[in-house]
Amino acid sequence: MSDGVIQHGALQSYIDKWLSVQPHQRMALVFVDPAKYPGHVALAALEQELLGAAYGIAEPQVAATKLNWWAEELDAAASSGGRHPLTRVLFDEERAHAMPKERWLAPVLAAMAQLEEGTSVDFAAQLNAASALHGALAELETHWWYGQSATPARAARVATLSHLLHALRRLQDDADRDRLPLPMARLARFGLNRANLRERGEVRDQAIKAQLSDLQSSWADAGGMTGPLSVFRALEAGQGQRLVRRALQATESLTVLQRGLADRGFGVTLRAWGAARRWQQRVG
Repeated sequence: MSDGVIQHGALQSYIDKWLSVQPHQRMALVFVDPAKYPGHVALAALEQELLGAAYGIAEPQVAATKLNWWAEELDAAASSGGRHPLTRVLFDEERAHAMPKERWLAPVLAAMAQLEEGTSVDFAAQLNAASALHGALAELETHWWYGQSATPARAARVATLSHLLHALRRLQDDADRDRLPLPMARLARFGLNRANLRERGEVRDQAIKAQLSDLQSSWADAGGMTGPLSVFRALEAGQGQRLVRRALQATESLTVLQRGLADRGFGVTLRAWGAARRWQQRVG
């Protein structure tokens, strides 16, 4: 693998798609050198491709077609080396071949299984439903970064919580989808319907704050779980926790969520450095 492979146009376009969703990860790339760790970056971009298919395509049949292509690609990658630029980078490394095929396929199969799921009954059910896909992604990521013996429990939980927060930020955009960002019990408690979710109002903000409170509590619980986090996952989780706290303190929580946090600056750089230091201490 040449040092300049990460800059190849075909690959870089997928890296850019990932960074457009998580711009703060540019700070992480200062410490996870793409030229030295191309597979680490390619895996993050692959995760974004799978999530884009699972959540970003409105028509389930179209999403299923794309995910089925990925299933075939990952199923054959160990022997073929892959056709997709991301797959080729990943399977150019021995660690990709060291993982069982089932681990590569698990996120795709989980994504396909949840395509037509509706809105969860309550927060616990919502967390459980989302953990199938995001837990599979976290397991793949944890074993890539830390080896087959690493425990993915903590990564799985924070990955799931990060997704639920991202879904909440898209509350207005996804008000017409079968799977709403707020569970049914929360909607019923505050007397909300789909139309209400598109409209600014005190009741809607109370429901959002209730969801944020559950996310905050679950994130605190995740801190006591075992297992390491990748640099990218640690930075994503930290940004998410800070955004939850800020939104809870705001009068209009959704506005704060949609605005997000600054993706640059000394604080982000320091957190990325700390995550990278913990990673190197663990693997070094």
